[in-house]
Amino acid sequence: MTKVALTEGLFWVGAIDWNIRSFHGYHTPYGTTYNAYLITDEKIALVDTVKGPFCGEMLQRIEEIVEPKDIDYVISNHVEMDHSGSLPKIMEIARKAKLITSERGKPGLLKHYKTDWPFVTVKQINNELDLGKRKLKFIETPMLHWPDSMATYIETDGILLPNDAFGQHIATSERFDDEVGLEVIIAEAAKYYANIVMPFGAIVQSTLEKLKDLKINMIGPSHGIIWRSHLQEIVNAYAKWTRGEAENKVLVIYDTMWGSTEMIAKALVDGLSSEDVKVILFNLRFTDKTEIIKETLDAKALLIGSPTLNVGMFPTVADFLTHLKGLKPKGKIGACFGSYGWGGGAVKAMNEELRQAGVEVLEADLDFKFVPEKEDLAKAVEFGKMIARKVRQ
Repeated sequence: MTKVALTEGLFWVGAIDWNIRSFHGYHTPYGTTYNAYLITDEKIALVDTVKGPFCGEMLQRIEEIVEPKDIDYVISNHVEMDHSGSLPKIMEIARKAKLITSERGKPGLLKHYKTDWPFVTVKQINNELDLGKRKLKFIETPMLHWPDSMATYIETDGILLPNDAFGQHIATSERFDDEVGLEVIIAEAAKYYANIVMPFGAIVQSTLEKLKDLKINMIGPSHGIIWRSHLQEIVNAYAKWTRGEAENKVLVIYDTMWGSTEMIAKALVDGLSSEDVKVILFNLRFTDKTEIIKETLDAKALLIGSPTLNVGMFPTVADFLTHLKGLKPKGKIGACFGSYGWGGGAVKAMNEELRQAGVEVLEADLDFKFVPEKEDLAKAVEFGKMIARKVRQ
């Protein structure tokens, strides 16, 4: 394996998961990486590990640089097993190593691995660790996105290792942003933020505030590529996303049973399009919810449609709204539409889910029995026009 150096004495020793296509239900068509970082100084430190099945790949990379048994410190920025899964093997090999983690990280790791390793919490060392020429600072970031989360900052080099912040799910043989290209990476970073980090926007804002006085020359997240050339772009993007900034864009998201709900969806698109706003139509049967959630990041309005099935929503629509409800998007308006046979129920249920997601719900009166008539579709067109005008305001 070829050594990957971020700078002299600092190496990427992670693993590439080319084949994963679902990550906690998150669609990962390009795979992912599990990033770990080795610092060689008077003392040797390993920052994070990799998912358990990839431990051998990480060990091979470490062995090219140092003997794993010589590691003095293992730093666990986050308990989740895609980052801590190789701890049992590493701590077995690096017998003299101390395990550095946050106050909440220690009980989390004990609960997961049932082993009382030589823990040192960052509070015990005043959030600093001296390796010799390099000094590490630890910045606790609780609920970004677990209670134990923290970032490691290599003060001497101006390198931030923030674990799950600024990441992307993408597997590539290149390790740096300028090698892959900003357009590709920023889209994956947006999808990652929208589906994982969005509920913690206020915490991200406070974290960005903590970071603003640090000299940062490089950001090495726990997934995807390392930022060295487009630092300002990704930091600015995170700041924008936390504020809920959006463009004049509307998403029409639906599923259909016999085509009636689809007719209403397309009538809404006609109305929206005639009023000069960007509109994207998604059929939940054919587009993964992960991709749609990414588009909600900068949309101002969400129009959700479903036929009634068993006095409720279609399963694909219920699944999408459950995901959306947990993510709590900021500053959105929404409305629901649908069709039914002998009895309704889907629109009422969707409205409630949208409200629980924090979306401002507008009553649409677009719930039609059986196949919508010409005048029903005209009503949908007019409603689309009204939403477009509201969005432009």
